[in-house]
Amino acid sequence: MEREMAVATPRLTTGNPLALLVEEIKAMDIDAFINTAIMVAIAATVLAKLTMINHSIGRGWTAEEMAIRIPIDNWDLYNDILSNHPVQTKAVTSATVYTIGDVIAQRSEGSKMGELDRPRILRSLLAGLIGHGPLSHFWYERSEGVFTDVLHLTAWWSFVPKIVVDQTTWGPIWNNSYILLLGLMKRESLSTIWGDVKRTTIPLIVSGLKLWPLAHCITYGLIPVENRLLWVDMVEILWVTILATSAAGAHATTTEEKTD
Repeated sequence: MEREMAVATPRLTTGNPLALLVEEIKAMDIDAFINTAIMVAIAATVLAKLTMINHSIGRGWTAEEMAIRIPIDNWDLYNDILSNHPVQTKAVTSATVYTIGDVIAQRSEGSKMGELDRPRILRSLLAGLIGHGPLSHFWYERSEGVFTDVLHLTAWWSFVPKIVVDQTTWGPIWNNSYILLLGLMKRESLSTIWGDVKRTTIPLIVSGLKLWPLAHCITYGLIPVENRLLWVDMVEILWVTILATSAAGAHATTTEEKTD
């Protein structure tokens, strides 16, 4: 059954704008209000952090100077943090992407702001934080070491075998790890998790082939090792939307079959 949405019907008998605003807020769906407030707070915090990087030295700068310096200085700051704390930085980056991806997935499934599943969003955030970010860091570092130092594949075309290995090993391993992490966080039985894995493995591989080979031409052909996860995470906003939707759909199917 769909959740009843409260209809905003503010009283127009009062001429007090503040009282009118209070009545409108009271009439809002509480979940929609909470979800919107969280997103606005996060967006405002991030925007403030990005734009205040040159606060102490940027007084008197023109708009053009700020437009040039702010992105460059934020990029330099990111790389400094990445150099000093690579695993933690990549974990936070992936957590952010997986959160955005799951919100997009839920919205694309037809959920309104008040219907967003906050526990599901939190699970995706944790999957990126404790799973994808750290594991991807070690994958890109180790795989590059194998191709460069062991196999001595450094020619311009070496990105081709790297893509093949990525798509046949790391891709399926992480997809199934994602399903496993979500299942464990939901305290599902191992049989249910295994059912979800079986249902999503092949479809996710097929879906990935539509996106990742082309994206990884850039990943393995142009992007330095230390910045590969950032590029992949940018692409993954689209991929996580597919992944989260598939995971939710597989779980729903498994639950229906058990009910039958």
